[in-house]
Amino acid sequence: MKPMGPRRRLLLFLYGAPNIVGCLLGLMGLGLYFARIIHDYWLLIVVGLYAGGWLVTPRPVDRELRLSHELDAEALRASLDELLASIRHRVPADILAKTERMTATILDVLPRLGEVDGGSHNTHIIRQTALDYLPTALQNYLALPAAFARLHPLREGKTAHQLLLEQLDLLDGKMREIAADLHHQNSQQLLIHGRFLEDKFRDGQAWLAGG
Repeated sequence: MKPMGPRRRLLLFLYGAPNIVGCLLGLMGLGLYFARIIHDYWLLIVVGLYAGGWLVTPRPVDRELRLSHELDAEALRASLDELLASIRHRVPADILAKTERMTATILDVLPRLGEVDGGSHNTHIIRQTALDYLPTALQNYLALPAAFARLHPLREGKTAHQLLLEQLDLLDGKMREIAADLHHQNSQQLLIHGRFLEDKFRDGQAWLAGG
């Protein structure tokens, strides 16, 4: 992983909740000073309010979202449900909605992966998306302060929030493409079996007629 530069560390500090809360409390202290409510030691009071806000503000919990690669289909389903529950109150509504839609697509095709597409490239992509690509994208986003993710441009003028939405759209599009391919394979198998039955019974009828 590329080491974080001093400018990026500074920006993450400035956008972080502890700094924002500290600044708000410090501004309250300045308001008290300008309102002539406090006089002596006003600067120490302002600095103390900032420091107090910075210290008492909870830091985000760094939860590991990556799923185990040893999961079978049922365990994978349960873990995806747990993943959704773990981000439900931590990400904006649009990110949650896209993640839920993608998860629904994965869960829809999951029972048929072994039957129709076992061991293929599509199966690998589905499992890697559920086990790695999706949790990693969400983990990287959640590691950023919320204000930084929404306001600070990272690449081509786009914020982390916008970049994550693009990544989720890319993953969701691939999941839907694979789901359509699996449905096509199912329909083809149904057609093949139908032709088999038609030939079987047609031959049987001819044999009976010949008898």
